[in-house]
Parts: sequence; C-alpha cells; structure tokens
Amino acid sequence: MSQNRFQNQGRFERQGPSQFQGAASNPVRYPELRSAPTMTKRAWWLVALNLLIPGSVQLLAGNRRLGRFGVGATFLLWALAIITIVLYWLAPSVVYTIATNAIGLTVVQLMLGAYAVLWIVLTLDTLRLVRLIRTLPSARILVAGLAVIALVATAGTASYGAFVAGVARSGIASVFSGGDMAAPVNGRYNILLLGGDAGPDRTGLRPDSISVASVDATTGATTIIGIPRNMEQIQFAKGSPLYTPFPKGYVCGDLCLIDYIYTYGEEHPALYPDAAKHGTLPGVEAMKDAAEGVLGLKIQYFVLIDMQGFSDLVDALGGVTINVPERTPIGGVTGKTPMAWVEAGSQKMNGFTALWYARSRYNSNDYARMARQRQVQEALLKQFQPANVLSKFQEVVKAGTQVVKTDVPSGMLGGFVDLGAKSRTLPVTHLELVPPTFNPARPDYQQLRAAVAAATTPATPKP
Repeated sequence: MSQNRFQNQGRFERQGPSQFQGAASNPVRYPELRSAPTMTKRAWWLVALNLLIPGSVQLLAGNRRLGRFGVGATFLLWALAIITIVLYWLAPSVVYTIATNAIGLTVVQLMLGAYAVLWIVLTLDTLRLVRLIRTLPSARILVAGLAVIALVATAGTASYGAFVAGVARSGIASVFSGGDMAAPVNGRYNILLLGGDAGPDRTGLRPDSISVASVDATTGATTIIGIPRNMEQIQFAKGSPLYTPFPKGYVCGDLCLIDYIYTYGEEHPALYPDAAKHGTLPGVEAMKDAAEGVLGLKIQYFVLIDMQGFSDLVDALGGVTINVPERTPIGGVTGKTPMAWVEAGSQKMNGFTALWYARSRYNSNDYARMARQRQVQEALLKQFQPANVLSKFQEVVKAGTQVVKTDVPSGMLGGFVDLGAKSRTLPVTHLELVPPTFNPARPDYQQLRAAVAAATTPATPKP
C-alpha cells in the first residue's frame, strides 16, 4: 500500500495539478460537481455575469477565446453607447444625421444583428457551463428563467433594434429623395405644406390645404403661414415658368384660384421638365412658384400629405387629442343632417374623426376649416414624440410612406430633426391670410408681404 501511495504521488507530480487542486484555486472553472448547493450558487453567478458582462462567463469557466471576443465586443458596444450619449448632448445633429442616413442605418442594423447572434451563442454556452442537472432541483427553473431574461434583454433588444433600423432605412428610402440640399435663405428654411385631396368626387388631385412652414435655421422657431385655397389674382416672379402665360397674374375670375394652379402645372408638364429628376411633380413646382409669388419667400422644399391616407397616420400614432372649441359636425353638407358630432372640449380622436374634423364644411367656411386643419397639424406634431413613435414604429413608417411625398433629401433629415427638437421648446406662431385682415379675392400684396416679413423676422433681443 505504501508503495502504491508513493507511485501515485510520483504520477501526480509528473502530470501537474489535479482537478481537485484546480477547484481549490478556481472553483468556478473546476467546481465540486457532487455539491448541489455549490453548483447552484455557481449557476446564479454565471447567469448573472452573462447578463451584466456577456463573455465574462466564458473567460471564467469556458472557452477563453470566445470569452475574450465576447467581452471585447461588449466593451466596444458600451464605448459606442457612451460616445453616442455624449454626442447627443454636445452635437445632436450628428446623431440625428446617422439615425436618418441609409448608410448609417445599414451599419447600425448589421452591428446589432451581429450582437444578437453573439449574445445568443454566449447565453446558450452559459447554460451549458451552468450544468443545470447538478444544481438543486428547486433552483433549476429559476436559473433557466433568469437565463431567458438575459437572452431577451441582450439578444432580444439587439434584434429589435436591428429590425427598427431596417424599417427606418426602408421608410426613408421610400419617402425622401436623394436630391440636392438647399441652403437657408435669409436664415430660414421655407417648406410648402400641401394637403392633397384626391377623393372619388374629384378628377386628379388638388391641394385642399396650403401653408408654408418658415423655420429659423438656427433656433428652429417656426411660423406657419396659411394661404386660403380660394385666393385669387396670384402673382408670379419674372423667373417663374408661369410668368410667361400669366404676366399679369393668374386672373380669370372664380376659376383662377390658387389651388387650380396645381392642376395647371400637371396639365402643362413642359413648364417644369426637370421636376421628376428632382423628386417632385410639375403641379407641385407650380404651387411653389405660386406660394413664392404670394409671400415673397423662397420655397426650398415641399411636403404633400394625402388627406385620404391621413387617417392611417393618426391611427398609427394611436389617435390625436384636440381641444375642440365648439361642437363640430362629422359628414353632411349645409342643409342636411350630419352623421355625427365632435363635442366641444378635449377630445381623443381616431383617424376618421380627425380627418372629418379638419375637413368639415357644414355651416362653416374655408377660413374656419383652415383653423381646424392647423389645430390638427399642431396636435399631431406634438404627439410625434420618440417614445410614442417607437412603440408603433412599423405602423407609423408604413402609414407615412403611403401618406407623404416630399423632395426633402435624406441628407437634410438630420438637420431638420435637430431643428424640430429645438422648435418643441418654442411656441409656433401663425399668420393666416384670411378676412377680415386680408382679402383673398383682391390681395393687397404690399400689405400681405409686409405681414409675412414681420412674422418671419426674429425679434431683436433686448440688451
């Protein structure tokens, strides 16, 4: 027996440390398999470490090469997250530009997809290293449940982020063009907003709502100028293609209203041969020229919203809340009974109700209608908060691609999103070119343009 003892000791010295000695120095990598309480405690630690620092489990108890890769990838992600947060506070436009750029979104999508796959591999490997069968029976379900939570928190979140990035990239490519980026004029971006009404009772599309959002390129302060769709005697600048057929203005009686200029442009596409190349339409270009002639402002971009699909966007956002000043009918025309009513007070509206509220003409006129449309626009913009949009992101993007057409290039999105964030802290000012202050049938252009200049000139700060 003594001889066998010495032989075993010699063999121990030749082979190096035994598993028992390894367990003494590193019980995580070399656990006492026969001790269920020890294995249970070890399982809790491994699953928790996999959640906190993916890859650390493999460094401690598994394949160290995989562990080093996993920990390195985790630290890289943390570094990128910290850099993004710092940039968001110091230069938010940089973050917005990446988040609204197709190439940037593709990179983000690929990175998040790779992290999702990596974290699935690390979590499954962690479960293998845990050796659930060696833990206490009462703890097995709980340990496995925590591992699943870790998988959802890491791989699930990364997968959803990759999905959102992909949807955003597709939506941006569908709506926004790759056209030229325009510089601000007199420190402002002026964007023509058209509400297109292509209903079954109309031939083609006509702008049912016409306004211009004039945005300060530095502060984001916004003035919305409402142009009545029945404005007459529209003037055009000499450089406009419409100046040649209408040198004295669009003057021909009740048929020559500003909203008909869209139809005229569509019927005479030769006036704007490069419209399609710039991601726009002859009718829209004609409306830009009309708005410039009325307001004396340079219009850089347009946004056309299909009023027939507008309700889909409202529904995608979960409805819109509007403070209704007076009881407003839904459906019907003057002299006939409406199908329903929107009561006065704060009302949460779905897409159908919001659209009817904005369009209702029952016992009303175009000017009251313009005021309601402006209410709906502002309420919708206020509800376009990141949390609200992200929670319904796919539906919002799907509705947006069906509802919105614009020539705003994707390269401008980052700057405009930044201006939009700034504008939320400032009140939106309005200038409605309606009676009694203005006469749409016989516009006094000197008075009108002076009012526009005053509304779009920043106030001089007091010393």
